[in-house]
Amino acid sequence: MKKWLPKWRIMLLFSMIALLLAGCGKPFLSTLQPAGEVADMQYSLMLLSTIIMVLVIVVVTIIFIYVVVRFRRREGDEDVIPKQVEGSKKLEIIWTVIPILLLIILAIPTVKDTFTLANVSGMEGKNKDKDALVVNVRANLYWWEFEYPDKKIITSQDLVVPTDQKVYFKVKASDVKHSFWIPSVGGKIDTNVENDNKFWLVFDSKKAEKAGGIFYGKCAELCGPSHALMDFKVKALPKDEFNAWVDKMKSAKPEVADADAQAGEEVFKKNCLSCHAVEAKDTRAEVARTAPNLTDFADRERVAGILPNNEESIKKWLKDPESIKPGNKMTGKYGNLTDEQIDQLTKYLMGMKVE
Repeated sequence: MKKWLPKWRIMLLFSMIALLLAGCGKPFLSTLQPAGEVADMQYSLMLLSTIIMVLVIVVVTIIFIYVVVRFRRREGDEDVIPKQVEGSKKLEIIWTVIPILLLIILAIPTVKDTFTLANVSGMEGKNKDKDALVVNVRANLYWWEFEYPDKKIITSQDLVVPTDQKVYFKVKASDVKHSFWIPSVGGKIDTNVENDNKFWLVFDSKKAEKAGGIFYGKCAELCGPSHALMDFKVKALPKDEFNAWVDKMKSAKPEVADADAQAGEEVFKKNCLSCHAVEAKDTRAEVARTAPNLTDFADRERVAGILPNNEESIKKWLKDPESIKPGNKMTGKYGNLTDEQIDQLTKYLMGMKVE
């Protein structure tokens, strides 16, 4: 008994830690803190299925304990053969009907919500909502592009959306299969090379305020060595602020404030402009957009989707992008820059703001 006691203590400790961690979550990342209509529906289904599973486990456990105690072999009954009873029709009916009823209870809201979430008629065709916001999402190794076709602008890495409004997404991949996922706002959807997938999300304004206006997005499909680093940020703004952002994006141009920035512009034109664009009105064909659009680069939350947006991070990325995101397509695409050129290019990139 004493030998088993330490093991039970360890198991109890790990159980308590697991229970504690299960309750952890951030409003900008956790699926357990839904921040939109879609997330609310999915969270409700998750709760319903969990309640049903727990109920079944509890009932089965109680019956198991009762049978073990009630029909256990007692002292003196070693030679007694229990009464042999054939299957009870009543019990057979009960434990067949109850699971069917539980499945029906779970199936009805699941089917209903599935059809609701699959309804994207408002984004195109004869039933298109004239106020519908459509975002074309293109997943690449290892960055994200966001095109607003009705607004005639393109950006990357930071998805900007209005709150309290349906936002329709048309997602695809340019190279391998990825998966678009904003955990707090809705479930993931695959981005395929051969077809477009469509769905919609709503970003709740109160939940967005609680999350500081920023949600985290991730790739949820193993796509290569830097899959875990293929993140993006979502800025949820009130509708008037979103419209103001769109207007600013349409006229945004890099700010060349001093001689270093001017020199950095020349470095950019020579080494980077063949892949990157610096205007949101990117008129290039999709196949020509082989690298992120940098129009609002200095306003973004992260550099390369994962590093803090500051001069140190930019220089680190420019000097050795492979050390940040192994397998990324930028590695080897430009010449070996000197430290002076990296400093100049950093100054130029820090001037890429929508203001």
